[in-house]
Amino acid sequence: MLRRALFPALITLLATLLPATASAGEVATGDGLFAHTLRRLHSGEMVPLAERFAGQPVLIVNTASHCGFTSQFRELEAIHQHYKARGLRVAGFASDDFDQEADDESKAAAVCFVNYGVTFDMFAPIHVRGAQAHPLFRELARRSEAPAWNFHKYLIDRDGRVVATFPSRVKPDAAEVRAAIERLL
Repeated sequence: MLRRALFPALITLLATLLPATASAGEVATGDGLFAHTLRRLHSGEMVPLAERFAGQPVLIVNTASHCGFTSQFRELEAIHQHYKARGLRVAGFASDDFDQEADDESKAAAVCFVNYGVTFDMFAPIHVRGAQAHPLFRELARRSEAPAWNFHKYLIDRDGRVVATFPSRVKPDAAEVRAAIERLL
């Protein structure tokens, strides 16, 4: 009888300790900010973040397809197109932490890829804040701050340092964002 009573508590404890590692197919691949493998949005493709982003300047953004800031996908894509030849990578991480992501991943993908023509890397939904935050976003919060809302932007240098953050209301093509990118490149 005691074992039966302890089983739900054990499951709850394990769920609180391991939620991020099961989220979106994450698998650790080593140390560092990008030491994870994540699934591409609405795809089975697994992307080792270290192979994709290590040693590159990266603009990381937590996104949601039903947010008042969703139109920032347009500016993010413009930034991606303008700076990709100079080495900047843009990475979007879908999240429903603020209850504004589509329940159906195919609908979230349609918003990104069809409505806004996104060609930069977009990843399957993960948690970006709180106890269940994916290790990438836990580390970003430790190094700077946790996102207060969707479309919070982190500019990462080639050494994996957070060199600037921009809140949701600052558009990706704002003068201060472009100036920070230019300094980085």
